Amino acid sequence: MALSKTVEKLDKYYGRLKSGSAKKIKPAHVEKMIDKLKARERDLEDEISTTEKESKKERLERKLLKTRDLTAKAKWLLKEIG
Repeated sequence: MALSKTVEKLDKYYGRLKSGSAKKIKPAHVEKMIDKLKARERDLEDEISTTEKESKKERLERKLLKTRDLTAKAKWLLKEIG
């Protein structure tokens, strides 16, 4: 997983935080997003299992991969801010 852009964004965020132009990210906010992403992942897995059309399955599987990637990034962020 390429986290270089995420790390760059986090560095910019810390700069804005120091200058007072950004609010502090609370761990509860990140945990809430992780819960939403996990629910989305479950929904996609259910939809993939019931879908018969191959092209739709492929599209849903790409969405599932993106959701898992976002979940991993959110967990990383939670460790960084927590």
